[in-house]
Amino acid sequence: MNERYASLTAPTAGRASSPAAARVSTLAVALLASTTLANPALAQAVAKAKPADAAPATAPAPAAPAQPVELVRSITIDGAQRLEPDTIRSYIRLREGDRYTQAAADQVLKDLFATELFADVQVRNNAGAVTIQVKENPVVNRIILEGNKRLKEDKILPEIKLAARQIFTRSKVRADVSRIIELYKRQGRFAASVEPKMVMLDQNRVDIVFEISEGPKSKVRQINIIGNQQFSDTELRSEMVTKQSRAFRLFSSGTSYDPDRLAFDQQKLRQFYLTKGYADFRVVSAVAELTPDKKDFIITYVVEEGKRYKFGDVKVDSQLREIDGDSLVKKLPMKPGDWYNAKLVEDTVDSLSETAGSLGYAFANVQPDFARNKDDLTMGINFRIAEAPRVYVERVDVNGNTLTQDKVIRREFRLAEGDAFNSYQIKRSSNRIKSLGYFQEKFEVEQKPGTTPDRIALEANVEEKPTGQLQLSAGFSSLESFIFQASIQQNNFRGRGQTIGLSVDYSYYSRSVQVSFTEPYLFDRNISMGVDVYRRDYNSFNYLNSNRNTTYKQTTTGFQVRAGVPLTEYMSLIGRYTFNVDDVTLDEATYYLNGVCSPLLAGRYLCDAIGHRTSSIFGTSIVYDTLDNRMRPTKGTSWLLSGDIAGLGGSVKYARITANAAHYWPLGKGFVFSLRGEGGAIHALASRSTDPTIDDVRLTDRFFLGQPQMRGFDIRGVGPRVLRKYYSRNSDGTFGAITTDRNSWADDALGGKYYYIGHAELEIPLGAGAREMGLRPSIFMDAGAVWGVTKPATSTGVVLYTDALTGKITTAANASDGTANSTYQKYDEVYVGNSPQPRVSIGIGVNWNSPFGPFRIDFAKVLKKVDGDDTQPITFNVGTQF
Repeated sequence: MNERYASLTAPTAGRASSPAAARVSTLAVALLASTTLANPALAQAVAKAKPADAAPATAPAPAAPAQPVELVRSITIDGAQRLEPDTIRSYIRLREGDRYTQAAADQVLKDLFATELFADVQVRNNAGAVTIQVKENPVVNRIILEGNKRLKEDKILPEIKLAARQIFTRSKVRADVSRIIELYKRQGRFAASVEPKMVMLDQNRVDIVFEISEGPKSKVRQINIIGNQQFSDTELRSEMVTKQSRAFRLFSSGTSYDPDRLAFDQQKLRQFYLTKGYADFRVVSAVAELTPDKKDFIITYVVEEGKRYKFGDVKVDSQLREIDGDSLVKKLPMKPGDWYNAKLVEDTVDSLSETAGSLGYAFANVQPDFARNKDDLTMGINFRIAEAPRVYVERVDVNGNTLTQDKVIRREFRLAEGDAFNSYQIKRSSNRIKSLGYFQEKFEVEQKPGTTPDRIALEANVEEKPTGQLQLSAGFSSLESFIFQASIQQNNFRGRGQTIGLSVDYSYYSRSVQVSFTEPYLFDRNISMGVDVYRRDYNSFNYLNSNRNTTYKQTTTGFQVRAGVPLTEYMSLIGRYTFNVDDVTLDEATYYLNGVCSPLLAGRYLCDAIGHRTSSIFGTSIVYDTLDNRMRPTKGTSWLLSGDIAGLGGSVKYARITANAAHYWPLGKGFVFSLRGEGGAIHALASRSTDPTIDDVRLTDRFFLGQPQMRGFDIRGVGPRVLRKYYSRNSDGTFGAITTDRNSWADDALGGKYYYIGHAELEIPLGAGAREMGLRPSIFMDAGAVWGVTKPATSTGVVLYTDALTGKITTAANASDGTANSTYQKYDEVYVGNSPQPRVSIGIGVNWNSPFGPFRIDFAKVLKKVDGDDTQPITFNVGTQF
């Protein structure tokens, strides 16, 4: 293609030619000659320059003949292709009948070149017949980008001026080259270069080709700090957003050079020193030098630390009668003699402003006056709270909601029109609206002046986000083989704040479906109502000769109705009623002996679950919640205390109590630490059997622990269980030793009547690039246990046979006709895991807002377990939003 390129050079200069030009030259010589009469030196120079046939210098020069005045008789346009001649004439000032001069011809050139429509213009005059010869600029056929890999066309083309079917001009090309280079500089590629080329086509058309050399991304090779005595370079660099390019920062975006970030880092340095007492600190200079190869930058800061100050006298001067300045001084965090801290001063100003705002003074002005004493290096502060009018809410405006109804947002406001302003209630309103999960996370209720000084308008400028959730998770369990879970939920159904959902769980041995609906404000009153309808099918199993076999089917059909009312701003009371119908069936011909389920054939897990029963459960819960955001909390406390009683109707009778609590601490710089815990107990209200090996609490009503509650353990992988260990078979048909393969054992998780679990987790912030990708890693520790079930009867050395007549499994050595049955399997049973000792796991997890939805993966290492526990080091969960 290079052979077809033409350089984009400067345009050819316009020319104006006419006989008058020669006359102007003759007139100039005559004027020069007449000037020499008064200047002998100049006359001598002119004489030397005269032609040989020139008249003697002493002879007077004849007067130049008067030139006739030329008028423009006609204006002809020649060379126009797309433009009409009349259109071109409209661009110039010269008209027929005007006097033609060289200045007028030059003005024609200026006028036409100013339109940027012409590549060349010439003006000719023939006795008043003016001809304007034009060459039009070509039309752009297309824009071609070559060499751009890091910035795609959809990022570049909208930013440049030239486009297809536009008139080509060199000024636009130069502007576009500069714009493309600027785009690459924003990406940190300061070595990028752009060479524009033009491909000539027929019909005065051109293709514009921008050949782009992107170059490497310019990194920050070194950050030098000069003048720091009290703090090391490493400590100061840690305060900066910009980082030195190193191999371990491969995925960090802070290593690229950014002029805006350079200015921000100067502010970060100043803030750091001001928090350490250095009130006179300043950055003398900050210089970024590009290395000769244009690959890296070297940044040098020159700082002046100054002296370190302590707090002097601290006072509060309040002009608001409701605020006593002397009493507030005792509550201030800074004391005389403490090292000066500018951040502490800012926080105090905010705290005093919030205090005034909670009393209705929305526009209270808190101004700190500093008294710097350079002799004893103290900084006295007087916080002045100026007089201000008490403010009332004039109106509440809701903007930006297209789907969500206004009432859904307004009912979360803790203030209404006419109420006294209260900054605390404003903050609470913002947190409640964010906790809905319907809008962007960085939402705040804005405060605008009202129609009078004592009035204020509150604005909720929301930006809606998808509120539907589609979650998918998959895994592998030693108990249930492949597991698949899916749920779809709309948290803002029809824009009314209602929640409707459908969930489906499927594995080789279990299936369930649940439909739920929640109305948070029943009949627009602060009463929530919800209902769940569900059906669960379980196919239980056991192992025979390392083969997993379905043994029984359990179905649970039921519903739950719940209602909640608020007790205080942060506390609610919830009541619920649950009714379940459970039906467990088992193949009697295979697993029953003498009309009774045999644990030797079916396993205790199956025999304990068989039967038909109904459960009528009444429950209540008290909820306390001060979290700043229920979806992604960073601060606050929540706890839940629940109690359930089964027995007011139905065949199942028990009492159950559970509790859980959580607290979140923001540690600064994006770190969030949380502690969460829960526990529970269940007690039977009626005896099921006189057999001391049968627990009165049915297996399906007990607590189970494992994935996902405890990371690092399998589903139902923690707690009491019966392990059935099989013997290996020798080649002669006899039995050998017990197999050590855990996967070939029958594992009957029995659950427990008591449990507890605790979580400690630290969310770790990453760089801006990782945040843009939605990555939120964390480290965690889980600890918990479940125990308390009655020890079941176990068997040792049991031999199973294949009946010679029926082919079914039996414990009899001979068939009914006396024929010897062939041995099939031999096993021992052992009861393990019934211990309150904590199981402990640690690990790392990553939340990722991936393009296909929220994704969570955890890697856990079990530090402590009890014999029989099942571990699972990796778990993941994936979903999407719509």
